Formats: sequence, structure tokens, C-alpha cells
Amino acid sequence: MHYVYFIESIAVSGQRYVGLTGDLKRRLEQHNAGSSRHTAKFRPWRLITYVAFSEFEKAEVFEGYVKSGSGHAFANKRLW
Repeated sequence: MHYVYFIESIAVSGQRYVGLTGDLKRRLEQHNAGSSRHTAKFRPWRLITYVAFSEFEKAEVFEGYVKSGSGHAFANKRLW
């Protein structure tokens, strides 16, 4: 499975991140360990929601959509 995940900083209000992974538990642990320089300064993180895909290509397209203008609006209304 491939997951598009939505995490939110516990320490810094309003900081959110959307990513794509094949191992959701390990990836959240990496974010909280500071392994990602994009998210390290806002840790700890909590998982808000995720969407699972059986095909990587579909997950990749959805992640790109969520990071676009109309995708932001959709995510804010439906996923956060």
C-alpha cells in the first residue's frame, strides 16, 4: 500500500505537512525523530488522516493534487 498522509505539529499551531510513503508508521517516527529537515523544527507531529492507495502512481497524483490550490481547498474542507 501507498499512503498520502496528513500530519499536524503538536508544538506549533497551524503547521501542517502532507507526504507520501509506503510505511506510514516508520515515516511518522522519522518526522518525530527530526530526520526530515522540512519538519524537524516543528516536531512533535501527530497523524491527522491518511488515504491508502494500492498503486503508487495514483497516490503520487493525489499527493500532487492535495498540494495544489484546489487541492488545498478540498483538504481543508474534507481531510483536516
